[in-house]
Amino acid sequence: MLPNVSQAQDQAAPAEAVTPLMRGLTVLRRLTDADGSCSLSGLERASGLARSTVDRITATLARMEYVRLDGRDVVLAPRLTELGNAYLAALRLPRLLDPHADALADELDESVSLAVPDGDGIRFIHQATRRRAMSLRFRIGDLLPAERTAPGPLFATEWDEAGWKRWHARRAADPEDRGFPAVPARSRPLDGSGTVLGDDFQERAEQARAQGWALDDQLIEPGLVALAMPVRHNGGRIACVVTVVSHTSRHSADGLRRALLPRLRTAVTAMERELREAPDTGPAAAPAPPSGLATWTGASKQELGREFVESLARGLTVITSFGEGRSELTLTDVAEATGLARATARRALITLEHLGYITAHGRRFRLTPRVLGLGYPPLSRTKLPDIALPHLTALSQLLHESTSLAVLTGDAIQYTAQVAASRIMSVNVTVGARLPAYATALGRVMLADLPEPELATPDHSEPQHLRAELDRVRRQGYALVDGELEKGLRSIAVPVRDRGGRVVAAVNVALHSSRRTAEECVTDVLPELHTTATHIEADLHVAGRFRTVPPA
Repeated sequence: MLPNVSQAQDQAAPAEAVTPLMRGLTVLRRLTDADGSCSLSGLERASGLARSTVDRITATLARMEYVRLDGRDVVLAPRLTELGNAYLAALRLPRLLDPHADALADELDESVSLAVPDGDGIRFIHQATRRRAMSLRFRIGDLLPAERTAPGPLFATEWDEAGWKRWHARRAADPEDRGFPAVPARSRPLDGSGTVLGDDFQERAEQARAQGWALDDQLIEPGLVALAMPVRHNGGRIACVVTVVSHTSRHSADGLRRALLPRLRTAVTAMERELREAPDTGPAAAPAPPSGLATWTGASKQELGREFVESLARGLTVITSFGEGRSELTLTDVAEATGLARATARRALITLEHLGYITAHGRRFRLTPRVLGLGYPPLSRTKLPDIALPHLTALSQLLHESTSLAVLTGDAIQYTAQVAASRIMSVNVTVGARLPAYATALGRVMLADLPEPELATPDHSEPQHLRAELDRVRRQGYALVDGELEKGLRSIAVPVRDRGGRVVAAVNVALHSSRRTAEECVTDVLPELHTTATHIEADLHVAGRFRTVPPA
């Protein structure tokens, strides 16, 4: 069926649409549906595109650092989240409301989500989940059918006749919800009564309109219950819906309503106050064209030849021209922000509007929630070791030495990622292993960032010496430990910082002292180590813009 869908899209596209951009977006959607990783041959089958086309698209996406090519597999890369970040920044709701949702989840000790409407479905823009054996597994960007959720009936109260027609058409075309990979397929009624799930959706929407809230009593899957309320702009249209999700082992659906509805109302009132009182930032200045887009695409085309699809790269860059203070852009705004010719920007906007990633309002354009479907769900669960590992691998291959990532846990470090060198004798530690922080280069660069670190050493007469060493590490930006942990072991480490500049981890190169002197570690290894940390930080800052990236 998928090849026919792709062909139908190409045939139905406006004459000015950019076909390579359409096909590139198809590949990104198929990768997202495959949970972020797929073989090249699998992409060929799923997209209905020729293998040569898939190869060119993935080569272009790899050049943009949106995917990694791992042998015969294509893997989504953290940098791709900048597309979804552009939508979330333009929306402003996550920046304003995420702290309220997180506080509510902490107060109730239940998972809390924020969702917006996307056609006749709902799409999550924030998840505050609880760590339990039975907990919510949905991700930012996941799309769910409206009729199987608590937010759906609330959004449906604002549908017009055309909206209900679209919903009926989708239900008829996809009765098992195969077009929603985030939810289990619907193959039989959940209540065993013979009633097709969702047939009462219009009745539930009317109830939601009357009572101002909605329940989901195990519509997604057995055991999952949820209570939802709308957050409105100045008492008018729904901005988003906040949902508290629980399990029947803790609450029945009705019990959830009785226990939590008053507290949910209080949280919604605070959210609506936040929306009313938030200052209007006004239109932001147009960002500089990213990295000299024309120069970069030209150089990429010269290096990769026909393997680089220039129109795909330019079209994706149009999405990133939106952001906070830039939620609505004219064609001129987009052309100035990207450095593209107006004709090129116009064709990209026409293509993105045709595919539903942009809507036009007069002469102004807006991103839609569908942009989150371009890789955000699988990437929203990315952890720091996942981000770091490809960069550590590249560093190890470059230097032919072992590399590691570690985090600070109390007065110890814990290894969270490691790449051993391909040598007869190499440094090889186990992920999860712990070592005293004071005795390691990794530990010292992290301790040096703390205002008043507790300096636990075997000899408590030495803290002043260690404190002086940490001061030196802080000034020079790296730590070198030579034989202190183990004779013959030499290690040099630098910090990894989050978007706020706080040290959240450290990376190192460890080697036997016979291979490089301490001076050579500084002159030869340290620059490459700094470059690796910079690459990890760049990915971390993009991936962590609207979520907390777990350190392990």
